[in-house]
Amino acid sequence: MSRSLVLARALREACRWGVPRAGSLCALVACLAAGHVRAEEGGPDKAGITHPSIATSLPFNGDPHGARARLASQGLVYDLAYTNDFLANTDGGLRRGLVNQGKLEGSLTADLGKLLGLKGLAFYANGFQIDNTGRMRRDYVGGLDTIAAIEARPSLRLSEIWLEQRFAGGKGSLRIGQVAADTEFYYSDASAMLLHSDWATIPAVNLPSGGAAYPLSTPGARLRYELTPRLTVLLGVLNGDPAGPGPGDEQKRNPNGLNFRVQDPPFVIGEVQLRTNAGARDPGLANTTKLGAWGHFGSFADQRYADDGTLIADPAGSQEAARRRGNAGVYVAIDQQLYRPAGGASDQGILAYTRISATPSDRNPVSLYIDAGLVFAGVWPSRPGDKLGIGLMYSRFSDSARAFDQDTISLTGAPGVVRDYEANLEISYQAQIRPGWRIQPAFGRVWHPAGDADRNATFVGVRNLIHY
Repeated sequence: MSRSLVLARALREACRWGVPRAGSLCALVACLAAGHVRAEEGGPDKAGITHPSIATSLPFNGDPHGARARLASQGLVYDLAYTNDFLANTDGGLRRGLVNQGKLEGSLTADLGKLLGLKGLAFYANGFQIDNTGRMRRDYVGGLDTIAAIEARPSLRLSEIWLEQRFAGGKGSLRIGQVAADTEFYYSDASAMLLHSDWATIPAVNLPSGGAAYPLSTPGARLRYELTPRLTVLLGVLNGDPAGPGPGDEQKRNPNGLNFRVQDPPFVIGEVQLRTNAGARDPGLANTTKLGAWGHFGSFADQRYADDGTLIADPAGSQEAARRRGNAGVYVAIDQQLYRPAGGASDQGILAYTRISATPSDRNPVSLYIDAGLVFAGVWPSRPGDKLGIGLMYSRFSDSARAFDQDTISLTGAPGVVRDYEANLEISYQAQIRPGWRIQPAFGRVWHPAGDADRNATFVGVRNLIHY
């Protein structure tokens, strides 16, 4: 049996298990709705392939009639990827159970310089077909921190769609349209292989609708400028609520990514990135340090005090939270190479990462977030494409949120939980079956989900990722 037939059958089975709604899937592929291709990917090359890709293991690079290469020569590049997670909560949390979740991604990039003669201008669109039998973090563990970053409500969803103009010889670019902040801001490249690598818990919990991060995005603009080959600055101004106000699940309020809201108070984020020894031929250990800050111009509920000056938990008071104007946060993200193999790239060897963020206590449920980990990439000569990752996450509930819990217990006499922190551990091994096809078993432990020490949970799972 040919390798192409084997792959076709494998893809058909993956879609049958992870993406059961075939009509929506076909619509997504037809529209080339898209997903995120992170910095760990390379390309595209002249054949229109973004590496690593399973296409390179197929006859004629999976393009026997040359259509993909011809589109690339005209400035049109597309990518497709399918990610499937089988996850089981084996102990603790809200309940035990198994989750099967899948995300089909595709992206379309158009170089309008080649197509229309508009020098330096590009168009990009992306989106997702998401299906699952439940959500591990929300439905089974009941925590705050990400367990698997593809978790989302089942939907066919547009993500980003924007125009980008490059200037100053390519050193600068201005992006305008519907954007997601998590694709460029406050992100660790070293952590990308972990299932829980995601938008940090602080903005995900504290911002309206979780902020402009997977699976939501919102209209806005992003300016990027390379001051020197080592120093880059970014600034983003976005609508402050990608789903809009209202009760319940924010993904239901913006079910298909088509709200295009522009009337909410703005969200502003800025970041300075410093890179050293990032080149393929640099002999030293690579480092990337990102310093950032964000601000939101909306109003936020006080976590302890009511609008009449009493405690929110006091039955004799109004029990309506006081409103605080604006919100802000600061963060640092560091990727540090600890060991670089002879002739190895900046993303090979032993890599360490950390992200640290803080926000004001009075208007935020979470005031401190830290994650850190180690990644061993390409350190086994017989398995150069494999990676081993160990990651830890820690989210601390704010002093005001903890005080509210204590107030509630003391003023009502009812038993309750004083939320303290949530901590997550992930250990996973990513095995490359073919370039662009990876299988990743994982083990995880969650301490104090949503701050409750009585609900510690353990999960296991496996991820299957195919990039074409």
